[in-house]
Amino acid sequence: MADTNFDVLIIGAGPGGYVTAIRAAQLGFKTAIVEREHLGGICLNWGCIPTKALLRSAEIFHYMKHPDAYGLSAKGVDFDAAKVVARSRGVSGRLNMGVNGLLKKNKVQIIWGEAKITKPGEVVVADTKKAIMQPQNPIPKGVAGAGTYTAKHIIIATGARPRVLPGLEHDGKLVWSYFEAMVPEEMPADLLVVGSGAIGIEFASFYNAMGVNVTVVEIMDQIMPVEDTEISKIAQKQLEKQGIKFRISAKVAKLEKGKDSVKATIEAGGKSETITVDRVIAATGVVGNIENLGLEALGVKTEKGCVVIDGFGRTNVPGIYAIGDVAGPPMLAHKAEHEGVICIEKIKGLDAHPMKKEQIPGCTYCHPQVASVGLTEAKAKAAGYELKIGRFPFLANGKAIALGEDQGLVKTIFDAKTGRLLGAHMVGAEVTELIQGFVVAMGLETTEEELMHTVFPHPTLSEMMHESVLDAYGRVIHM
Repeated sequence: MADTNFDVLIIGAGPGGYVTAIRAAQLGFKTAIVEREHLGGICLNWGCIPTKALLRSAEIFHYMKHPDAYGLSAKGVDFDAAKVVARSRGVSGRLNMGVNGLLKKNKVQIIWGEAKITKPGEVVVADTKKAIMQPQNPIPKGVAGAGTYTAKHIIIATGARPRVLPGLEHDGKLVWSYFEAMVPEEMPADLLVVGSGAIGIEFASFYNAMGVNVTVVEIMDQIMPVEDTEISKIAQKQLEKQGIKFRISAKVAKLEKGKDSVKATIEAGGKSETITVDRVIAATGVVGNIENLGLEALGVKTEKGCVVIDGFGRTNVPGIYAIGDVAGPPMLAHKAEHEGVICIEKIKGLDAHPMKKEQIPGCTYCHPQVASVGLTEAKAKAAGYELKIGRFPFLANGKAIALGEDQGLVKTIFDAKTGRLLGAHMVGAEVTELIQGFVVAMGLETTEEELMHTVFPHPTLSEMMHESVLDAYGRVIHM
């Protein structure tokens, strides 16, 4: 018979939940984790990981279509949509099993079902009503499931789901959420993407690379609204060169569904236009999964669809905690993981430090990639800082030119009075791998002088990071 009493019980086995469970076990807590659908959560199964597999296929296909740019030749270049999707699902399935192995290795009890907190210290688990989205990894027979469980510390890590706006409801056939967008049976000829955040832009980039005619509608005055305006404009220009059409400061006023197409009315600047597409992707954000957990009856405070917490994941009810997407933005897997570690280490009594949200990097894996950390130029000015800003273009970097990826920019923002790095923003090849250098620098409170005296290897894309810092202080070399 499975154990029912634990020190720590975590609801949700996404990136935040399973990482927290492993860290809890490392710290000596008797730990259990409840999951209703699939280990790894949305990120591993239907988000971060499978989209990167799709985008990798699109990237290779893009290069295959332009071999002459590299002195190569190729004939009959094409793709098999079913195999592209199958590869993506296979990547998720492999990692899903990896999470299962990690939890077992750390002796974390997996409980399958839907959890509800009935009172502080008690969770009732009902049989799951959700289908397992990884058919190759069904719920094993004979493992822990429905029942009543107790734990001194209960951590909510239930993640988020696609936001549904009136008139843009997903029907799974003509109007897709990211679930359907990730497993197309065939490529549509024309596609409308509503929303230009990371999810919308990544899907727009993928489908465009696969030959789909893509239009993106964004209600704000720039694509990727959370990014620095200068970076956003460069990204938009490059995406437009690839064939993506944008409607900025616009909204979808109406969708009229046909048998196998959708007529969309788009309004912008007091004018309207109508376009007909095969499919629509509604990428208008996500909302926390706070329902049916018993939070309202317990008096757990929520706000704007998320659980309210302090810097250590604690809610207003002792013994109940929340981490990750369900605890509010930024809704990113790496934020969830770190937040979970902070939460459990604080419970253990270690010298944990509150999450510094301004040091959480953001990445968008379109082509070109976009990555950032810290304040944008506009936000730094609004905060009253006197700024020193450095810029270095990809077209002046030897490695970028050799790669055939000479379009992009590295931008750094410093406090002119102290030399503190306030923000770093990039657009171009592999910037999602470069941004961590600036994240580390911000975490260590590195000054501009220390960055300028750091030796960067040559020839690398990372040299642009160095040159951008030099440029902020009038010392740039290669421009």
